[in-house]
Amino acid sequence: MRGGDDGRAERQPEPGLSAVRTFVVELDMSRTAIADITDEAARFVRGAGDGLLSVFAPHATAGLALIETGAGSEADLLEALGRLLPRDARYRHQHGSPGHGVDHLLPALLPPSLTVPVAGGRMLLGTWQRLVLVSLNRDNPGRQVRLSFLAG
Repeated sequence: MRGGDDGRAERQPEPGLSAVRTFVVELDMSRTAIADITDEAARFVRGAGDGLLSVFAPHATAGLALIETGAGSEADLLEALGRLLPRDARYRHQHGSPGHGVDHLLPALLPPSLTVPVAGGRMLLGTWQRLVLVSLNRDNPGRQVRLSFLAG
């Protein structure tokens, strides 16, 4: 994952427009199906005051989730998705690697966008909640997540 000061692609608002700041997190998902981006998001909103953090994955085969990580939930999530969306030839969408059609159904279960409230420059997540990108699509390992902060 690239981020922090060396990976920021931040855009400042033009004068007279609403104060929306944007940062794009670049991810390499070639070795994982779940990438925790909570720390990147926390750095992005640090010191920003109160507002809303919009998190958006501009991909037809990836989704976002708020889950507990590090206690087996990642494996449980992947196992549950495997039961709900088996990788086989039953899907009409057939291009790409075998079972790729299922990748296009993932965003129907895990949405491509989330909104997180922010107060005092801190995301108001629950104690164990972590923000993750889920991508089962091995054909496209390069992923982006767009973080946008709207002050208010």
